[in-house]
Amino acid sequence: MSAPSVESPLLRLFADTSESILITLKRDGRPQSSNVTHTWDAEHRTARVSVTDDRAKTRNILRDPRVSLHVNAAQFYGGYAVGEGIGVLGPVAHEPDDEAVAALIDYYRTLRGEHPDWAEYAQAMIDQKRRLLTIPIDRVYGLAR
Repeated sequence: MSAPSVESPLLRLFADTSESILITLKRDGRPQSSNVTHTWDAEHRTARVSVTDDRAKTRNILRDPRVSLHVNAAQFYGGYAVGEGIGVLGPVAHEPDDEAVAALIDYYRTLRGEHPDWAEYAQAMIDQKRRLLTIPIDRVYGLAR
């Protein structure tokens, strides 16, 4: 069976919302789910999520990068999609002008537009030890009504 096209109803669900559930694998193999906000690049079938370096989901991804991202349609019973892929963690934000902060600024702009104070945003990313998780979706399943 071939992968769904960029225009498939399942993949469109990732573009229709930025609210999702990130599922990583704990050390014992059980899933850990976290509510997150994502951006979606339909052309490259890629989701991006801002994560903190010291949280369980990040430690899980460092140990086992297999992740799933679950989204629901606007109406709960209107459908859902789960995208699976190998998560790629970018570097941790350390300096206002480093690669990590630049990627997090791009993430924010895609999600929310312009920030009223980019210096304040950059410092918050450093203080929170943020990094960008990129998820190239290689398998998707679900139900689109």
